Amino acid sequence: MQVIDSLKEMIHLSRNWDKNQKIGFVPTMGALHTGHLALVKQSLESCDITIVSIFVNPAQFGANEDFSRYPKTFEEDYQSLLDLGVDYIFLPNSNQMYPQNYKTWINLDAITEVLCGASRPGHFTGVATIVLKLVNLVRPTLMYMGEKDFQQIVVLETMLTDLNLETKIVRCPIVRNEFGLALSSRNRYLSDQERMIAPEIFKAMQALRASFRNEIIDTSELLSQLEKSLVEKGFKIDYSEIVDSATLERVKLVRRGDRLLVAVFLGNTRLIDNMEI
Repeated sequence: MQVIDSLKEMIHLSRNWDKNQKIGFVPTMGALHTGHLALVKQSLESCDITIVSIFVNPAQFGANEDFSRYPKTFEEDYQSLLDLGVDYIFLPNSNQMYPQNYKTWINLDAITEVLCGASRPGHFTGVATIVLKLVNLVRPTLMYMGEKDFQQIVVLETMLTDLNLETKIVRCPIVRNEFGLALSSRNRYLSDQERMIAPEIFKAMQALRASFRNEIIDTSELLSQLEKSLVEKGFKIDYSEIVDSATLERVKLVRRGDRLLVAVFLGNTRLIDNMEI
């Protein structure tokens, strides 16, 4: 496994990929967990070459968010990727990705202004910009992303399509712990007590889906039940929405295939999750 920390080296490598090879790419911010490694395994199974990037992207964090304390565990990440047999780690730094006087940003309309986009203004501008830069540097055939960040996948698929890029996103299922909590690097922030409460998010979503299948189909009623359940367990609601899975537009009457998306705070930790209805 080779660590590439130079943009020039990454460009040289990617411009010389064998056209007959399938290049798999997993973009991460490090602090790898089982969910990340599931993406890597899928790339290793399907592609000739697998690259994992590790870059904590400052552009996707708001002024009062956790950029300065975001977990950095490179030694553990390196060993995990080495054990799996990854070909390359791409390890750029902020000065390379955003040099002095950097001016170019990617903005998408509508789908970045709702859900996490409404709660975290500018977040998806930072996400879309860094992913476009990474795709341009790495030139992957397939990019593996987890459905936990469902809105992010829709945003990035839209960007790749709109800009006529050849890289395709492979959507990978949410990986949960034994109690149902969706795996996230930010779960490290949870206290032991909060870690016991956090799986209630998944239970509340399952209850909503069961209510829908028992013929309660009004969105507002379903979401009211879900939010009441979560608040009683100690969560603070950021948002809960049922949306069209393709457009992310709110729906008034739930249909199979719509998506439930939830963002809550547990203590100081923001947790997101989603589920197909």
